Amino acid sequence: MKYGYKASAEQFGTRELLDYALLAERLGFEIVAVSDHFQPWRHHGGHAPLVFSWLGALAHASERLTIGTSVLTPMLRYHPSVVAQGFGTIEKLAPGRVYLGVGTGEAMNEVPATGTAWPGGKERRARLAEAVTLIRELWTRERVTFDGTYYRTDKATVYERPDVLVPIYLAASGPLAGKLAGRIGDGVIQTSGKAPELYESVLGKVAEGAQAAGKDPAKLPNQIEIKVSYDTDLQAAKEACTWWAALGLSPEQKQGVDDPLELERLADADPLVGAKRFIVSDDPDEVVEKIAPYVDLGFTELVFHGPGNDQARFLELFARDVLPKLRDRFS
Repeated sequence: MKYGYKASAEQFGTRELLDYALLAERLGFEIVAVSDHFQPWRHHGGHAPLVFSWLGALAHASERLTIGTSVLTPMLRYHPSVVAQGFGTIEKLAPGRVYLGVGTGEAMNEVPATGTAWPGGKERRARLAEAVTLIRELWTRERVTFDGTYYRTDKATVYERPDVLVPIYLAASGPLAGKLAGRIGDGVIQTSGKAPELYESVLGKVAEGAQAAGKDPAKLPNQIEIKVSYDTDLQAAKEACTWWAALGLSPEQKQGVDDPLELERLADADPLVGAKRFIVSDDPDEVVEKIAPYVDLGFTELVFHGPGNDQARFLELFARDVLPKLRDRFS
């Protein structure tokens, strides 16, 4: 079992977020997963550092962290060849400590940056599968000429190819994505706060996809981003969730919204709605009990997302009060 910290690039600026990630390392967290946004969930007070630059800085400054994206979209604003080059470079700075987490993306990050129409889910999954194929070819071959449905290269070479292939984790929010993740991924990423039946369905499809590709599903890392607002002050833990109210919006409310101002308006209609996606508690034992079902489902990498503005306080309290109990019970 590995324990990690979710670095929220939507909420914090470049240097501040780097300081928090390095604090997480000092406090004993083993993974830092960073979000990749062109635009944040909130226009006022939001941030969006470039993930390649930020991860390069973290790779150089850290010593033992496993670092990666949760998640990057290698389809529209990033051509897969640029992703292959970027993560090849990052791996050179932190050999054996890097993974690439990818997914089918969100309209607010892709549409404003490119002016491209937002594709449907079927096309996005097809684009993702083709992008992963191309990235791996660029990491393992020279002079890659690729003629796919969506992407092309002409005698392309990534000169900073990784010495150790970077594992590619796929985000899986539903059964179709789960089957794809099992088939072509080196690991799986999900997020907490959904119905247990959905996780069982997705993980079942992951196993199905892995078996179809001749892989052992039990050997695939299963990473879950667990949203937890822990504080010794319960009211503070509740109020910390307000920045993330957009997470509590229904899929119907968020579908196709590509403007942070509109997402902010929808979220601010009920600032406490985001709390329903978080474990909110001032009791370490309660936090462990609410995390336990995810371990029982088979997740092996737990990455914790604290919602508040005082990330140093969250990290220090969580590392002091919760992490030791998690290690005692699950490690």
